[in-house]
Amino acid sequence: MSCGEPHETDCREVLAEVYLYLDLECAEARRQLIRDHLDECSPCLREYGIEQEVKALVARCCGNETAPADLRERLRVKISELVVFETSESRELAD
Repeated sequence: MSCGEPHETDCREVLAEVYLYLDLECAEARRQLIRDHLDECSPCLREYGIEQEVKALVARCCGNETAPADLRERLRVKISELVVFETSESRELAD
């Protein structure tokens, strides 16, 4: 997803990291970049709102359970692969 406007941080990167942002699992400098992007990009902010609601629903349903560290890492790797694939595919289509 991209709103079509130029940003310091690409929309796809922000949305790929929104769960890390919500979980306070990224460095403060990265959190600030994401926060700044969400402040200026209404399409991402809408998407963030949806993600936040889904996360709240899962938290209510699952209580205080947390995923094992190896599962979280596998998911992060898979999401990164998807973002890289989508970005390279988008560039090929633009050429």
